[in-house]
Amino acid sequence: MTRRPLVGEPLALDLVNTQWAERGRMVDLFDEPDGLRGWLAEHHLESDPAAVETPLRETRSALRRVLEQPDEAAERGVNAILARGASGYTLRKGAVQERHEVDAGWLPSWRAAINYLDLLRQQPHRIRRCGNPACVLHFYDTSRNGTRRWCSMDGCGARAKAARHYQRQRVTPTAQRQEHGVRVD
Repeated sequence: MTRRPLVGEPLALDLVNTQWAERGRMVDLFDEPDGLRGWLAEHHLESDPAAVETPLRETRSALRRVLEQPDEAAERGVNAILARGASGYTLRKGAVQERHEVDAGWLPSWRAAINYLDLLRQQPHRIRRCGNPACVLHFYDTSRNGTRRWCSMDGCGARAKAARHYQRQRVTPTAQRQEHGVRVD
């Protein structure tokens, strides 16, 4: 299975992150052999990949739209997924029991949409897109001070630091020559 650049995010964001940019082209984990099966197993979602693939692709698109352009049309897409299921609660022997009634094939998608709502209820300002304009990944900022900017410091963060360093090294000699009266063309 293809190694994804960012894992371990909440279910909704992890679903969105099953598509990423790599060397200028989009990669889709669900197009890889056993990619969808592996993703379902990673999230302990026991489902037939063939039955849930189309709903998951639809949900991923709806979540990406609401993350990137949060307008009424994007919200309608998420609401259509939420309408495919419902939760019910009962109390039995002092314990709360939750049951879900979800259209066939839609349980993983419905859970991802519910997870997105949970993130919005917690701290919506911590749902972010990577600060690298070429990156399409999203994350939930769990840093202490809430200032995380990159999907990962090993990937986009390191590239940004290297680019700033390169720019400083490139600009500094030119600026120094100008400062000492050397003509720079």
